[in-house]
Amino acid sequence: MKVRWSFLLTIIGACCAMHAFAFETIKYIILMENGVQAGYQIIERKNPSTVHTSFDFKENGRGPTYQEVFQLDSLGGFKAFSIKGTSEMGSNIKEQFQVKNGLANWHSEAESGSQAFVPGQVYIPMNSSWGLNALLIEALKKRSTNTLPLLPSGRLKVETLAKVSLKKGRHRKNVDLLMQTGLGLSPQFLWVTTGPQPRLFAVILPGYSLMIQEGWQEYLTELNQKQNDAEKKILKIRAQTLQRNIEGIVMIKNAKIFQSDTATISEPSNIYFNKDYILGIYPKGVTPLQASFEIDAKERVLLPGLFDMHTHINRWSASFSMATGVTSVRDMGNSNRELQTMISEVNSGDLISPRIIAAGFIEGKSDYASNDGILIETLEQAQKAVDWYKSNGYRHIKLYNSFPKEIVQDTTAYAHQLGLSVGGHVPAFMTAQEAVEQGFNEINHINQLLLTFLVTPQTDTRTLDRFYLPAQKVADLDFESKEVQDFIHLLVEKKVVVDPTLTAFEFIQQQDGEMSKAYESIAPHMPPDIQRSFKVGSMLIADEATAQVYRKSYLKMIEFTGLLYRSGVPIVAGTDALPGFSLHSELSLYVQAGLTPSQALKVASFDAAKIAGVDQELGTLRSGKLADMILIDGDPTQNIEDIRKVDLVITKGKYIFPNELNESIGVKAFVSKPSSIKKLPHPGLHTFLN
Repeated sequence: MKVRWSFLLTIIGACCAMHAFAFETIKYIILMENGVQAGYQIIERKNPSTVHTSFDFKENGRGPTYQEVFQLDSLGGFKAFSIKGTSEMGSNIKEQFQVKNGLANWHSEAESGSQAFVPGQVYIPMNSSWGLNALLIEALKKRSTNTLPLLPSGRLKVETLAKVSLKKGRHRKNVDLLMQTGLGLSPQFLWVTTGPQPRLFAVILPGYSLMIQEGWQEYLTELNQKQNDAEKKILKIRAQTLQRNIEGIVMIKNAKIFQSDTATISEPSNIYFNKDYILGIYPKGVTPLQASFEIDAKERVLLPGLFDMHTHINRWSASFSMATGVTSVRDMGNSNRELQTMISEVNSGDLISPRIIAAGFIEGKSDYASNDGILIETLEQAQKAVDWYKSNGYRHIKLYNSFPKEIVQDTTAYAHQLGLSVGGHVPAFMTAQEAVEQGFNEINHINQLLLTFLVTPQTDTRTLDRFYLPAQKVADLDFESKEVQDFIHLLVEKKVVVDPTLTAFEFIQQQDGEMSKAYESIAPHMPPDIQRSFKVGSMLIADEATAQVYRKSYLKMIEFTGLLYRSGVPIVAGTDALPGFSLHSELSLYVQAGLTPSQALKVASFDAAKIAGVDQELGTLRSGKLADMILIDGDPTQNIEDIRKVDLVITKGKYIFPNELNESIGVKAFVSKPSSIKKLPHPGLHTFLN
């Protein structure tokens, strides 16, 4: 379901500034990467101390709308701020901030707070548009500094990465590329005009959307390339700094090895590997090979690298997966250009990233369309899209909400002829049962599955109904009914894979101010702004009676996932949420659904590798398989929450220490005493590498 824009706007945060001359209006146009207009931003200066913004973004049938008012102080911060609007999923947004008598006070649907105001601090709203970032730029210029103290806490830093001169007729703009850090888990990149009164010029989210001052769209390609080059340079340095090459033969001794094919755990063993392959596994105390390096597992659990089977990866979020032991991901919809570039960078070692298994995204053209992948209107175009994905090494085709239902059967048959599996969202005005009968091998998302029992032939599931109908009606759905049982039997008979993404759908029950159940165990490890974002609801929940229904519906979604698994329906662990960290949450929800911790781990390793078609190399720890494994500081086969304690990641010829990677993105360590790699002594030599 890709709740990407909402997540970005929630965690980006910024502040504000004053630098203004009155009666200025700047209009921005927001485009998807394929050129489709998806929204706008307007920033108006009513007078030197008042700024109004309007923001609207709609893609894939949803998106936020905001109206903001900023009252500015002499330092470029807020004297007052207010925002009204609707969230991506339709909930009401209302927030106010004010400084009065030296006290900062704020109130939103999600939180209220107050603290002594220190001049120079800038408040970070729970929800905001890019208008905040525009004012932030001016605040920094006014103060002649590259850092800002933030409210309720934190500090934002800005660095200049590139400079470009643009010309349009008699008009010229000199713009700088700025990188903001200190909010969110990855940097934010902004193009800003230079001079005494800097203004936001463009915001480019590579592979997704592009916002630029209206009339200057012709320069988006140039700016995109400049930003891509700057980011690539930074990410390459990160990859060289935070990964270590595996050299020689390495032994991990005294490890309890998770046998993922049988969901069992071994007695303490010694496992030997080099940068490419596992060389052998032997009982504790048996050391037949001469190793150059040694890691003492101290009878902790060694697992195959985990799979997230539903991601929409980007260059920065890729490292979140690696920090959490997710060494393989299936990308379920992306900019084809961006994804191909990423795969090349992964293969060259210039990017910290899991292995990427690409699914080919095909969508039908409509006002509700998602703009990833390839958009089509006819069967011939759909078949050409399948051909392109096949020729570029894709194994799976994903069809989406607006895909024409009239050509589903012929498209799936064509893909099957080429050896590709097909799945995805259920196209509008179809049911999941019809999709399966017409060739779907997989259904993404628990809501798409359950809509089978909730829709009429007139229901348009491209709208928010695809979220609200399950929230309202699953609570009363009888899983023992003949209709439901017959459908489950069909899934079993056709061997249809289900990708529930339960973590992603936790939002249907969350109310503003409540800590997300999916992330409550990791919240203390996260930066303050991320912790706050975990308390923001997105559904319109009118009253407590509605809240109770939505909570019951979500619990029954979890229950249904367990029922599917016990009935023999193949399950894959996908997230479509905060990369890496949410896979752990997904596995915890499977345990809540009735799977044992070992079964949940099997789903995310052996089962995933088999369904993805890479089980000859990955998914189990066996001699001859790729050296792709994670060491856990605990035993997740007994307590699934221990899966968060990833001590060491070994993949693609590299060691990665999650504590170091987490520290680089502002996340507190999950492991208190990380392992060390001991170089076995030669005469006169005995050193330790960290």
